[in-house]
Amino acid sequence: MPTIFSHAAVAAGLGRALHVRPLPARFWWLTALCAILPDFDAVTFRLGIPYESMWGHRGFTHSLVFAALVGLLMGFFAWPRTRPEPRWALAAWFAVATASHPVLDMLTNGGLGVALLAPFSNERYFLPWRPVRVSPIGAGFISMRGVATLLSELLWLWLPVGVAVLLARLLRRRAAPNTSATGN
Repeated sequence: MPTIFSHAAVAAGLGRALHVRPLPARFWWLTALCAILPDFDAVTFRLGIPYESMWGHRGFTHSLVFAALVGLLMGFFAWPRTRPEPRWALAAWFAVATASHPVLDMLTNGGLGVALLAPFSNERYFLPWRPVRVSPIGAGFISMRGVATLLSELLWLWLPVGVAVLLARLLRRRAAPNTSATGN
């Protein structure tokens, strides 16, 4: 898996690239939470649930069904009713932010894969291209392997998202009417 930092950064970066108008801090905190929430299943190691179980690591919490459920809960219950954003749009966004997690995990070079279609199937998936080093779990992260993981994530995750954010800003700037040319 990528680190929780990268999961949160990628979801927030995509949100920044896609959302035109400013949104409150709560939106960004919930986006980050949705992106890291699937890895709360790491507690299953301590509970003795086998990794390969649908309820183990990268199981149900890494599925599209889980992402949809989280999106609905966040969009309809964690967002103030006083805000003007449509609930369905928020639910869809938070589902996408949650679903970004298993997609990033499918880019890693380790583990058993992701049960993307759980609970309908426990088959584990990876993408054909897997450039991201899998992150060591726990204290193993504070090691040379952890540093190599972070460097891999900077190159293959943070850099492309940063470029997408910059491109989105440039495109928005170009598309904005030039009020100085008309004297307005």
